[in-house]
Amino acid sequence: MVPSVTDIKAFVPAKDYALSKAFYTDLGFTINWGNDQIAEMQIGSSRFLLQPFYVAQHAGNFMMTLNVDDADAWWEHIQHQQIAKKYPGIMCKPPAVQPWGIRVLYLSDPSGVLWHIAENPKR
Repeated sequence: MVPSVTDIKAFVPAKDYALSKAFYTDLGFTINWGNDQIAEMQIGSSRFLLQPFYVAQHAGNFMMTLNVDDADAWWEHIQHQQIAKKYPGIMCKPPAVQPWGIRVLYLSDPSGVLWHIAENPKR
């Protein structure tokens, strides 16, 4: 029998730690706790650890998925918050159905981490 697990969190890299914290709070995440070495970011019941660690090759290949009920509502939220304007150079693509059948909007953070904001499939 496998022992119980209570949580799992990814360590997300940040090239400019302060800028990344601002990006995620503008997006709607809360900083639960943190210091100059790590911060726990949360949105809804989902969390990750932001760290001031950056290797371009690592960050450029790092991806996260945020599953949501409505990708269009998230796109509107991102537009309303003017995320692309506040953070020049990020990638921000509207929701589209992907070949695997799920609607996804793509958003990169200031360090190059790619977020797949994916709409939960309708059942």
